[in-house]
Amino acid sequence: MRNIFEGYAESPKYFRRFLWKILHNYLIMKDKNFEIHFMNYGYYDEHAQLLELKEEDEPERYCINLYHQNVSDVEISGKDILEVGCGRGGGASYISRYFQPKSYIGLDLSNKAIKFCNENYNIQCLSFIRGKAEKLPFEDKSFDAVVNVESSRGYSDMESFLSEVYRVLKSNGHLLFSDMRTHEGNEMLQQQFENAKLNVITKRKILPNVLKALDLDSERRKKLIEKKNPKFLHKSLHEFSGVKGSKRYELFEDGTMGYYSYVLQKFD
Repeated sequence: MRNIFEGYAESPKYFRRFLWKILHNYLIMKDKNFEIHFMNYGYYDEHAQLLELKEEDEPERYCINLYHQNVSDVEISGKDILEVGCGRGGGASYISRYFQPKSYIGLDLSNKAIKFCNENYNIQCLSFIRGKAEKLPFEDKSFDAVVNVESSRGYSDMESFLSEVYRVLKSNGHLLFSDMRTHEGNEMLQQQFENAKLNVITKRKILPNVLKALDLDSERRKKLIEKKNPKFLHKSLHEFSGVKGSKRYELFEDGTMGYYSYVLQKFD
């Protein structure tokens, strides 16, 4: 059977968004035991490996590491935080439990994803709602920080998303952003940040860290795919999850696709 994710990395945004929605809903149906909390590519460095995690969080350490490096440069304890593109809610749960914000709202376009999160997480400061990245359903200056991890490449209008981020951030608030881009795409991204009046505080090229995480985590990912899915879907899901040998892994390995992490700040 044809690999349905063949060429996914280079496909138009609307098609990536469509496939993402299909896969997300499918995994919600298949993951009855709630074993999959994250769908990002992960992150590895020696410092992240020293991070003390609860036993139940340890299997997804590399995915957690990606969130940890994304938010750890900014003080978010006691703050109001929004995550745009929360997916299965693993990052929202981790940050809420370990960083103790005042409030944390996870937003996603998928009704089924939000239903899944609301049914599976019970953390006092944490809530989930459905909404569109390009039209955030919140009042002006509502949040101290916006978290956006491996979500933005599928947005239909990146400029509108960044404009909305600027609108809902409080004065001097932060956008904590991690995602993949080609070299040209990252140059465009930096111009989009500037146009949105979001100043770059820190920029990190974290592709080597993402690749190392995939090296270390591929076997776990493969086992979960093969445990929960019929054989004819294995190749497609290996491709989507970026395991070693997949086209996505090769695009990272040869540098065609980069991976970047930014801390940005709103200045009125």
